[in-house]
Amino acid sequence: MKEHIEVTIYDIADKLNLATSTISRALKDHHSISKKTIEKVKKTAKEMGYRPNNLAASLRSKKTKTIGVLLPTITQPFLSSLISGIEIAAQKAGYNVVIMQSHDSYEQEVILTQSLYNNRVSGIICSLAMETQNTSHFQLFMDNNTPLVFVDRVPKAFNTFRVVIDNYMAGYKATQHLISQGCTRIAHLTAGSEFSIYYERKKGYIDALKEANLPIEEELIIKLKAITYEEAENATNKLLDLKRPPDGMFAPGDILGVSAIQCAKKRGVKVPEELAVIGFNNDPISHIIDPNLSTITHPAEKMGQASAEIILKNLKSSKRDEVKEITFLNTEVLVRESSKRN
Repeated sequence: MKEHIEVTIYDIADKLNLATSTISRALKDHHSISKKTIEKVKKTAKEMGYRPNNLAASLRSKKTKTIGVLLPTITQPFLSSLISGIEIAAQKAGYNVVIMQSHDSYEQEVILTQSLYNNRVSGIICSLAMETQNTSHFQLFMDNNTPLVFVDRVPKAFNTFRVVIDNYMAGYKATQHLISQGCTRIAHLTAGSEFSIYYERKKGYIDALKEANLPIEEELIIKLKAITYEEAENATNKLLDLKRPPDGMFAPGDILGVSAIQCAKKRGVKVPEELAVIGFNNDPISHIIDPNLSTITHPAEKMGQASAEIILKNLKSSKRDEVKEITFLNTEVLVRESSKRN
């Protein structure tokens, strides 16, 4: 097998009898080089099979044109849409995106954070793992003046950019909707720590019940170990086994709502007549399940774009923006058959 020899700017310079500095500037469309020379250099480079050495350039500048994205998983439709938004903004600006998954493990998140740092990413966007409570492993980005944005699952006390929705209000709206449909014993599935988005959704749920003078019953609130179909199925069975089972359920994720509907149907519980269910995120699965799942909208792609734009804006400027939180307020209840009683 013939060994491939990498073409360099020195080879192009030899062929065209030009200085290497001229070749380098021409390949970058520098204003000091004539249009004719730029065209000739680029044509020759293409013919010779030249490709720019981005790695060498990044080592010289100590940064790559890469945005690191660290997420709990890429299998959830919400997070897939978030990635899409990040990539749209990054690619438009000529940046690459490298994606890593923590699988909701704090330990894995720490390892991957160090890996992204070692690979000299220009900026990092992160949605925290479910297990994460201590976020000190992100401090190395701040110390290195690398833009850092937390999105969706964000720490409360870390002084950097955050892109979120109003999770409290979304939880309040979801619960208020079930109350408006005549539900009086509303169950809630929750997860994570007191710092998580699920905690905020739970606070909204509790306040909606209080406002309607409905009791807060601890047996109706189940904390899940993970946001999975199986966890929700176990929780739903537990709730339906109660002497007085719930007549409504707020599940803070559509996969949880789908699991609750299918579990109820298996047990002969009618949805929504005996158990009204509302989910969260407006994932594609919410349209497919029978009955269709009521849900809360979540502008994932816009959140991804906003996160990337913060990184790109800060990379362009020598002066860093003041740290701020961008909150998307336009979440709404999408009422479908799974909760529609009136």
